Amino acid sequence: MTFRTFLLIILIGTFNYAFYLVVGKLNKNIMEGLFMKTFMQKKETIERKWYVIDAKGKTLGRVATKAAHILRGKHKVTYTPYVDCGDYVIIVNADKVVLTGNKLEDKKYYNHSGFPGGLRERNAKEMINNYPEEMMERAVKGMLPHNRLGRAMGKKLFVYRDENHRHEAQKPIAMDVD
Repeated sequence: MTFRTFLLIILIGTFNYAFYLVVGKLNKNIMEGLFMKTFMQKKETIERKWYVIDAKGKTLGRVATKAAHILRGKHKVTYTPYVDCGDYVIIVNADKVVLTGNKLEDKKYYNHSGFPGGLRERNAKEMINNYPEEMMERAVKGMLPHNRLGRAMGKKLFVYRDENHRHEAQKPIAMDVD
């Protein structure tokens, strides 16, 4: 970079700063129109809604992705990655969810007690018959961030085996899964 280029850059920068000061003092509304402001959501200004998703006859992954999308808040214009700005999600009929292919026999769910030889293995058929809520929660929480923010988002998920849930007072909005 030559000295002449350097001086030109300084002059342009000084001119922009002087323009900013003059116009800013003359009319603040003009300045707001010239410079874009990125909106960043704050914890105090979040408005949360309640959504209910009926999983009857729907694929497990499609229900889980829709729920994770709402829990993260990505459906909102005010989405901010580092703030828990998502809404509450209620999933009903978790025992009537569908798995495609041979996943009922082939898909495995693992738990470990923490003791030697304490590995427990269950297939998806056993999970859907005995623990459908846990199966749905695992699918959704696996799609959330794996940190304290993701754990806070996961606390806004409520999964129920049948169509009865105890959140009628919140007047949840029915959400359709494609």
